[in-house]
Formats: sequence, C-alpha cells, structure tokens
Amino acid sequence: MSTFPECHGIIPARYESSRFPGKPLVLINGMPMFWHVYSRATHCPQMTSVTLATDDARIFEAAKTLDVPVVMTRSDHSSGTDRVLEAARTLGIDAEAVVVNIQGDEPCLEPTMLTELVTPFAQSHVKVTTLATAIGEADALSPDRVKVVRAHDGRALYFSRSLVPHDRDDKMHGFLLHIGLYGFRMDALERFGDLEPSPLEKREKLEQLRLLEDGINIYVTETRHTCHGVDRPDDLATVKNILEND
Repeated sequence: MSTFPECHGIIPARYESSRFPGKPLVLINGMPMFWHVYSRATHCPQMTSVTLATDDARIFEAAKTLDVPVVMTRSDHSSGTDRVLEAARTLGIDAEAVVVNIQGDEPCLEPTMLTELVTPFAQSHVKVTTLATAIGEADALSPDRVKVVRAHDGRALYFSRSLVPHDRDDKMHGFLLHIGLYGFRMDALERFGDLEPSPLEKREKLEQLRLLEDGINIYVTETRHTCHGVDRPDDLATVKNILEND
C-alpha cells in the first residue's frame, strides 16, 4: 500500500534578471515578492517545509530578517530546477520524498494548486508532476504560451510552444496551457540533474522535455486556477490589485 510522502517546497530566487533585476526583493504591498510566495506556499497543508534558495547575499539577508528559511546556492546554475536540486541536496531530502519547485515570481500563488500538484504522489509509481489549465484560441496560438497534450491517465505526451494538438478541423478548442510548477521525487530530481540538455529541449527551449526524452513520465493535473507571474515591472500593478482584493 502506498503512503503519502513528505513534501518539501523550494523557491528559487535569483537576483540577476535581464528583464527585471532584483525581482525577488521588489516590494509588493510593503513586503518583498519572495515573502508573498513563501507565505502562500506555507498555507498548503501538504507542505512539510518551504525554503528559499538563492545565490545573492541581499536576498539571503532579507529572508533571514523575515524568518524565512533560506539556503545559499551557486550562481552558475542554468535553470531554476538545477538551483532547486542543489538546495534539496543541502537540506538532505530523502530519495522518496517530494521536492516542489515553486516559482519565485508567483506572489499570487494559490495554495490549492500545490495540493493539486502533489496529490498524485499518493501513487508510488509517480515520479514527476505538473499542472495545466484550459485556454482559448488566442493564448494557444502564442509561442510564449507552452501547451501540453496528455494521455488518458494524465501522462504528458508532449510540451510545445507550437499549437498542439494540431486541429485539422479548425475547431480550435481543448488546448491546455502548461503551468510551470513541478513536483519531483528526490530520486527523479537527481536523475534530471544527471542528464544533459536533450535535442528537443534545446529546440523548444523547454527543460521538461529532457525528462520525456529520457523516458521519465510527467503526470499533468488540470486545474481551474491560473498563475499571475511577474516577468516585467509592468506586471506589478496586476498582482498588487489581486493581493489587495484577495
């Protein structure tokens, strides 16, 4: 019989960003962005712990001041997932435990989404999970929106910036937008770190394809929630309004 594993949330927070330097420290309603993400993640009852992972002393000290658990990582990671892996190793997370990669620029994160993300781990064969939500034609046509198609049992068949599945009858419905939250069993996260970037990953610029090309299943849960990430300073007004009315 399967037992539900411990779940440890890790929030990668990098200071350098070409579009928005210092983003984790920007104040939203008086508190830094990373604090909002951390606070909302801790409201998920399945989270055993939530920790910030950063390569910047300013973020590290700000987290300490606010009593947010934090670990320092190297500054040369090519992706947030690699930073999460280093932090998970530092924390000594068990091989069968679940590590949740929580995007550090999602201050409006719904704790329910984390519950939806980790629920499939009640089944012992599940190694990696993610989320998706239904979208319309306009979003589906954008290469900035990553689409996912899945099998009847929820396994991801493919992720793409292109329109998938192709709609030969031009009905233009039934598309799923990938939401970049991931749950990994620790051994699967270690496997990800051992793999070289794959051909499809490099072609689509989507790191999750590295797992699919290696034969590792990613289980996709559909959610009714959406994300409101902060990619640019212009996004701040939207998230401030959401948080003020939450």
